[in-house]
Amino acid sequence: MAQASGRILVQWLVAGLFIALLGGAQAIVLCNIDSGKLNLCRAAVTGKNPPPPDEQCCGVIRQANLPCLCSYKSMLPLLGINAKKALALPGKCGLQAPPNC
Repeated sequence: MAQASGRILVQWLVAGLFIALLGGAQAIVLCNIDSGKLNLCRAAVTGKNPPPPDEQCCGVIRQANLPCLCSYKSMLPLLGINAKKALALPGKCGLQAPPNC
């Protein structure tokens, strides 16, 4: 029962993030990131040859709870985000990526 509840919670969080990314809902805070600020990093994690993250994106990454975000990495493709590129953002912003992420 707890596993099913956890799965439902994650599905709601992903749906909330997706809606927030499209601009159709109020932003939510997930892993210390206001979902409204996720678009600041979108260019750096999408497309074949994304540009490096800019200072605004790195500011978002510096505020994030990176181990928390790691728990959502399997859902990034649902949002059109390349997980490998997203997991490279901390290093590109001068941060240590969480182990086992």
